[in-house]
Amino acid sequence: MSVHPKLAEVTARIIARSQGPRSRYLARLEKAASKEPLRKGLACTNQAHAWAAAPETDKIMMREMRQPNLGIVSAYNDMLSAHQPFEMFPAIIKEAVRLSGATAQFAGGVPAMCDGVTQGQPGMELSLFSRDVIAMSTAVGLSHNVFDSVVCLGVCDKIVPGLLIGALQFGHLPTVFVPAGPMTSGIANSEKAKARQLFAEGKCGREELLASEEGSYHGAGTCTFFGTANSNQMLMEVMGLHLPGAAFVNPGTPLRDALTVAAAQRAIAITYRGDEFTPVGKVVDEKCIVNGIVGLLATGGSTNHTIHMIAIARAAGIIIDWSDFDDLSAIIPLLAKIYPNGSADVNHFHAAGGMGFLIRELLDAGLLHEDVLTVAGKSLRPYANEPFLGEDGKAVWRAAPLEPVDDNVVRHASNPFSADGGLRLLAGNLGRSVIKISAVKPENRCVEAPAIVFDDQDDVLAAFKRGELEKDFVAVLRFQGPRANGMPELHKLTPVLGLLQDRGFKVALVTDGRMSGASGKVPSAIHMTPEVLNGGPLGKVRNGDIIRLDADAGVVEAKVDAAEWAARTVDTADLSANEHGMGRELFATFRSAATGAEEGAISMGLAH
Repeated sequence: MSVHPKLAEVTARIIARSQGPRSRYLARLEKAASKEPLRKGLACTNQAHAWAAAPETDKIMMREMRQPNLGIVSAYNDMLSAHQPFEMFPAIIKEAVRLSGATAQFAGGVPAMCDGVTQGQPGMELSLFSRDVIAMSTAVGLSHNVFDSVVCLGVCDKIVPGLLIGALQFGHLPTVFVPAGPMTSGIANSEKAKARQLFAEGKCGREELLASEEGSYHGAGTCTFFGTANSNQMLMEVMGLHLPGAAFVNPGTPLRDALTVAAAQRAIAITYRGDEFTPVGKVVDEKCIVNGIVGLLATGGSTNHTIHMIAIARAAGIIIDWSDFDDLSAIIPLLAKIYPNGSADVNHFHAAGGMGFLIRELLDAGLLHEDVLTVAGKSLRPYANEPFLGEDGKAVWRAAPLEPVDDNVVRHASNPFSADGGLRLLAGNLGRSVIKISAVKPENRCVEAPAIVFDDQDDVLAAFKRGELEKDFVAVLRFQGPRANGMPELHKLTPVLGLLQDRGFKVALVTDGRMSGASGKVPSAIHMTPEVLNGGPLGKVRNGDIIRLDADAGVVEAKVDAAEWAARTVDTADLSANEHGMGRELFATFRSAATGAEEGAISMGLAH
């Protein structure tokens, strides 16, 4: 089936825009590629170091220089529930690879922080830049040049983008992403949200709140709401970097282990040895990036990916911007309702039809590029299948269901929850920003109210406790961009702003910071660029200015006389408190080098 004309148009302009950097990237990929084991090019002393600690049987194969060697890069730690299952994966992968007549080594570990733990804390100011640290750590692990293929073990917010950015610097190597899966369902997300609002009102105590939170976050696996972590897994699948249907299989199950075995063996099968050589730098092309944006829109995924997708694309020599997201959003229907856009969690989504159903619907509607290279083959069509456990204990695939098991969770493209993807570009005299409206009720999508200016999220909470926010207002929260303080998520504002909205007030947020991938019902113009510290006009806003945020019209502006606005200067602030403690000293270079949000908030060299 031919693709939608707008999809083709956006893809064509990305290809044209990216021609120079993409061609240079591919030229370097071709230069680095090899048709024999890469370790063969090392000197004898280098080789001896590389396999000194390997089992004797692996050493024999490595010396023979006939079989590929797989590198394992893992973000394992047992403080992140999503990453705890990865403890056992390297052993499973090594054994699976040996059965394929090849070898595997643990190439390196990368840091993995949990935004759920650091949310609202000083450590959150390291979060965004941890993506770049992860990318560099991935590069360090692969820099020994002894690996012919890679598996990346990662799930959560900055971790998957960081792993992929790092892997793309070794674009000549095939790379398969291996997820750990979501934890089983706990208490209803609506119940969790209610407990948070009651606590914000002082109507329940900390013990009750903690009991609610533990009922939600209760075991190994990814948090079950559709935030950035699960959006990552959706993206890796729709971009062809997972095995089909791998994203949302629970950890600690036979099928999860079978998929890990299959992924490891597939990573060996697509090396230089056979006729299916699939370097990751060719998988991640312009069509793959467009498919990722489409998946994000069709599922109501995390707004964090309006930053991460740009950085990922640039790592492969591809240039995209928020106008591409906005234009695609106009044609991509919302086919999934997963919390915070609905009441279901990702386990319900998976049971109702999941990624196989969603991808088939989008393919058949001409809303995804089918003719792409993936780790499963030369087409995206295999991703319309879902995995099951065969009689021999191995993963097998069959077609995803033709009908959704529950059309309150996932729907046909002909009967969407909404006609567009719910992600909008906002522009005006305050700059450019994005807003996610898939969870915002239509009556709340346009707010015109006086500004209350804040420079710290704790000041918003303090004003609420003093009773100063019981009115219509737009919270203008400044100095939250990458260069100011590392662009932390501002998720702890959600209960308070949501409560005020529920009380009938017209409330909105305009900020150069980020909101969590789990945020939704309060209209929020986020990622405002240029950021205030970099001269962004959001710094001209004064208390009492009328701010208009119109998500439907794509406008965010201060309704101030043009001459007066031009005469105003951008405010400054003392940001010294952001520079010390909790490791923030070590990230000064990252903050000073960071690009704007629409350029991916990149603090490292990705020039092509």
